[in-house]
Amino acid sequence: MKPVLLVTNHVPPDRTGAFAALAARVPLHLALFGGPRMHATAGVRGAQEVAGVPIAQREAYALAASGDFSFVVAGTAGRTALPAAFAGARHSGTPFIFWSALWHQPRSAAHLVAAPLIRAIHAGAHAVVTYGPHVSAFARRLGARRVHEAPQAVDGAFWAAPAPAERRAGFQALFAGRDAPEKGLAVLRAAWRQAALEDANLVIAGPPGEGPLAPERVRNLLGGSDVVVVPSLRTRTFREPWGLICNEAMHRHVPVIASTEVGAAAGGLVRHERNGLVTPAGHPRALAGALGRLHAEHALRERLGAAAARDAAPYTHAAWATGFAQAFR
Repeated sequence: MKPVLLVTNHVPPDRTGAFAALAARVPLHLALFGGPRMHATAGVRGAQEVAGVPIAQREAYALAASGDFSFVVAGTAGRTALPAAFAGARHSGTPFIFWSALWHQPRSAAHLVAAPLIRAIHAGAHAVVTYGPHVSAFARRLGARRVHEAPQAVDGAFWAAPAPAERRAGFQALFAGRDAPEKGLAVLRAAWRQAALEDANLVIAGPPGEGPLAPERVRNLLGGSDVVVVPSLRTRTFREPWGLICNEAMHRHVPVIASTEVGAAAGGLVRHERNGLVTPAGHPRALAGALGRLHAEHALRERLGAAAARDAAPYTHAAWATGFAQAFR
């Protein structure tokens, strides 16, 4: 089999295991346009073949048009990499696979101009690989013929491993994410004030100026938390594709409160009243009520947390690679 060309911006540390699992199934050629400091491929244990080759976005066309690859894969990252890879694959007659995280049409001027191209890529792709059923439904509406799901996953062994627990109060809620409007932190802070919980602490992981926390620190904070809150909002240009913190929390038996705009909830991982709670996006009162329930009901926290660990277990890097492998058949 000729190598599979995968064009993407970078491979973050939490995705190296997934790319290694895919490279164990097919010969993989990574073309990375995000710059060397962004790449974590060198940290993939036992998978040197995953090491990426740096390119400029426009170079994706020549690679895809070369005819040297059995498939060309590209996602939505970057400005010109996706259309360049798609056009190059069409030129060489190489099957093109669109790796999509989209489950709505962004409404900025640039996105609206690009909308016909995105529709053409969905319809013209040999297959579309998605984050889950919420993305699959959108892909089918845009004309995708073959849709396969590669579930978002983290290193379950790392996140479930014994580790110190950082707890600062009798009840601890954790927010881990960027302090950006679409992440809903303002909604969470308003809900926390309304809930007025006793002996409770809200931890904001990675406050402004500190940058992202090391995975080990996040794991410790999860171990000391009773709930993780993911209150993402939908904006003109953003809709939370997934939210890997949900997987990470659930591997540690921590239930998640997610808004309806979180891909992990829309995609079926976080399930209301089964392994977490789902609240309407942008509604502090509803979020305050969910926090109050978990604060008051220890048995509910235990039940949701146990189900969370069971439900997150199948979301593995191997399962992610299987979704892609099905698209290659």
